[in-house]
Order: sequence, then structure tokens, then C-alpha cells
Amino acid sequence: MSEVKQDIRVRQMRIEDLPSVIVIENESFRTPWKKREFLYDLMKNQFSRYLVIERDSKIVGYCGIWIVLEVAQITNIAISPEERGHQLGKTLFEEALNLSKEQGATELTLEVRESNTVAQKMYELFGLKVVGKREGYYQDDGEDALVMWVKL
Repeated sequence: MSEVKQDIRVRQMRIEDLPSVIVIENESFRTPWKKREFLYDLMKNQFSRYLVIERDSKIVGYCGIWIVLEVAQITNIAISPEERGHQLGKTLFEEALNLSKEQGATELTLEVRESNTVAQKMYELFGLKVVGKREGYYQDDGEDALVMWVKL
């Protein structure tokens, strides 16, 4: 039996993508961003860039980036729970790095839950290293965040 090729595409997020993105956000995080926060970033925040990843024309993930001068900050990244484990996060993150470089960023940083070792391992594949810890960073449970950084 031949394998069915899947159509994977990463593109800039549009306002009409928000219903799908909000579902993924709510499925992925205990304290999800609200629609108004995404709308602000998409419409008013000049430093903000968002990408979505589609599989077979369905949005299955997204990534937010703030790029201020030479520093890119990943604000949020998520893949729909039923789509995890298929390298989609890796593809999306690679495109976020490329976009950051295209926009003039020379370094990238993010925070990740200390317990999220799957994400940490993926970020390490792209050269990110732990450079600090934000104690009690996550409001929902007080978990610490690891600060990861890479020179682009």
C-alpha cells in the first residue's frame, strides 16, 4: 500500500484564522490567550508576526513572534493535540526562525515550562540553550519557566 502524501504549508496568520487558532490555544494551555490578545497582536502590534501551519488545508498549529530591533521573542507556539508527534512543531518552529532572520533578528529567546521536556528537546535541536530561569512564571500553577536563547 502506498503512503498518502500530506500537504503541509506554513503561512502568515490572518484574522479569519482566529477561530481555529483559539481552539488550538484552548486545547493546549491552562491559561490560554483570549481572542482580543490575538486581535491586538494581529492588528495593532507592529512588532508582532504570526504563522499558522496547515495540514491538508486545515490549521493544525500556530506560532507568535515579537521582533523588536534584533531580538525575536516567541510568544506562543502550539500544535493541535491530535496532530502532535508528526514533526509539525519542528517545521513550524523552523519557519519562525527563518521569518525572524528575514526581519533582521540576530537572536531569539523564549520561555518554556520546566516540565515541558518534549519542547525543550525540540528547541535544543535548533541550538537553543537554557540561559536562565523565571521562578513562579506561570500564573496557573506557579511552575518555573526556563529561558532559552540562540544566536541566529
